[in-house]
Amino acid sequence: MTAPTLSPAAQLAQALFSPASLQDPYPLYAQGRRMDELLWVPEWNATLLFSYAATNAVLRSPAALSGQAIGAQLADYPEAGTLLRNMMLFQNGIPHTRLRGLAQAAFTPRVIEGQRELVQEQLDRLLQAAAQQPDFDVVRDLAVPLPVGVITRMLGLSGQDEAQFRAWSGSIADLLGGAEQGETLMQRIEHDAAEMRGYFRDLASELRLNPQPGLLSALAAAEDGGERLSGDELLANAVLLLAAGHETTTNLIAGGVLTLSQQPEAWQGLVARPELALQATDELLRLVAPVQMTGRSLSSDVVVEGRTLPAGSHVQLILAAANRDPRVFPDPDRLDLQRPGAARHLSFASGPHYCLGASLARMEGELTFRTLAERHPQLQVPAQPVTYRPNFVLRGPARLQARLN
Repeated sequence: MTAPTLSPAAQLAQALFSPASLQDPYPLYAQGRRMDELLWVPEWNATLLFSYAATNAVLRSPAALSGQAIGAQLADYPEAGTLLRNMMLFQNGIPHTRLRGLAQAAFTPRVIEGQRELVQEQLDRLLQAAAQQPDFDVVRDLAVPLPVGVITRMLGLSGQDEAQFRAWSGSIADLLGGAEQGETLMQRIEHDAAEMRGYFRDLASELRLNPQPGLLSALAAAEDGGERLSGDELLANAVLLLAAGHETTTNLIAGGVLTLSQQPEAWQGLVARPELALQATDELLRLVAPVQMTGRSLSSDVVVEGRTLPAGSHVQLILAAANRDPRVFPDPDRLDLQRPGAARHLSFASGPHYCLGASLARMEGELTFRTLAERHPQLQVPAQPVTYRPNFVLRGPARLQARLN
């Protein structure tokens, strides 16, 4: 018996989620846009969105539910299921509003702005060490340790706790990042989730009785109308902040350095005017798209651009393609340090699930690119093969050799 022939849309979708696409998915995004900006894949009961307007509209729709597809896969993994179900990422409507409100009470703009000195201190230390090497790995020596060091210190972790949490959050990042969800990964996540829940079983009460510096205590103490985070909720959302809080920034920094080296006029423009670092960060967030895509399940019909996306179907939102929609961002493949409206990018999503740590990621990017431009204007990225980590969602270089001087 011959296998059924896949539709052209399904063939494209299959190609998008093949290992070969990790190296450079953008030609496939462009191909999908040419086929249909709202591309229905009947075999998947899903629509791939490549349009900025449609993607933004779905992200803002109350009928577009986050985390439903992955939740259905966790029935056989009770520890991982309990952990993930309590993350605000996997909640919608009133439960999501409650969790986000409690977390936001601890993760305020004032708290974020207060980390500027910490970020700069971490950055100075890492660049000083990198300058002692003829070549350094941007990923290993800068892009990973900077956001990891910042978020773990913000949470109030240190020593063995920090190392343990980094290992635990790596499993969650693999799952959130679109890694192959085979049995080995799921068993590792189940094991790590059990350890995390055991560690946190009494920690919420202890932190409320004996507050410590850091976000964990602030999260434990946060109240909204007398409500507080349960122990499982505290754990789940601390892990989410840790995992999501450094994976995206790691990809921004590594991908940003690579992109600046590929568009040397933009790098020279930043060297000449390092005060443009914040605008450059938003433009790099648009162009690099550290979060390439996200998914939603539709609880009712959603009408976008005159088309109906049916209830009960899934929508794959290609954020990286939306960020290069030429109707919103003319000449979209060019890095323009002064692009009007660059901050409209969707790399942090939009709507109710807009990234809680967006301002921290922007600050880390701004300080990194400004410091590099001011202190290391001769930064070089030699020609080299660049491979990407096996994550379709959280896309970033695995390694990147560079020279500071």
